[in-house]
Amino acid sequence: MIEKTPPDRASNLLAVLLILAALLLWEASVHLTGTPVYLLPAPSRVLWTLARQPLYYLQASGVTLLEAFAGLLLGAMFGMGLAILLNLAPRLERGMMSLAILIKSTPLAAIAPLLTIWFGFGMLPKVIITALLTFFPTLVNVLVGFQSAERELIDLMYVHRATRWQVLRHLKLYLALPYLFAALRVVAPLSLIGAVVAEWSGASGGLGRIMWLAYANLNLPAMFAAIFILSACGMIAYLLIVAIEQRLLRWR
Repeated sequence: MIEKTPPDRASNLLAVLLILAALLLWEASVHLTGTPVYLLPAPSRVLWTLARQPLYYLQASGVTLLEAFAGLLLGAMFGMGLAILLNLAPRLERGMMSLAILIKSTPLAAIAPLLTIWFGFGMLPKVIITALLTFFPTLVNVLVGFQSAERELIDLMYVHRATRWQVLRHLKLYLALPYLFAALRVVAPLSLIGAVVAEWSGASGGLGRIMWLAYANLNLPAMFAAIFILSACGMIAYLLIVAIEQRLLRWR
């Protein structure tokens, strides 16, 4: 009897093969067209750049990942906390959502320099920018999750004299968990972008600083090395959120 490959394992293998095929096509295109390194380096040149200074990129990655994680945690907690507040006090929803949309509509690239001026070149401005980027999707998804509760179930709990807080805790929070993880799948990779954008406006370390210095010196292999690391970290963050969701939401 032939043993079949599990679906998840087959999907992962296909994803790896597609990535390798894209890198090989990129490598071949650069060599066949004779593209200069200051326009587009080959993947082998990028990997060689990473291999030459592993500690340098590892340290920068640690700085950016710490900023991204702190901002993601702060933004997700703030978004979920505000969603709970708006559910308990529906009259505040119109005003608070208008303010949240205003913050969301403001370009982060315009806010980042101001935060750097106000709070310096340390970690705080990067965490704030990342939190601003991640809180709105969390807020909207959790609110939609709360609103997905069927009216019959809510009325049944009120018949049994449940308070508004008990309805939220024992019903709506469980229904909102899939929506929360759907938001986290999106904002986890976005948190890395927020940290890097904030680092572009001024930083003493991080992958964003490496990219800025590489851009200023037309050192594209160094820039693509930082991009490769960011892409890998984004994929790992997404897969980690999916794994946590599958473990916690087995009841779905």
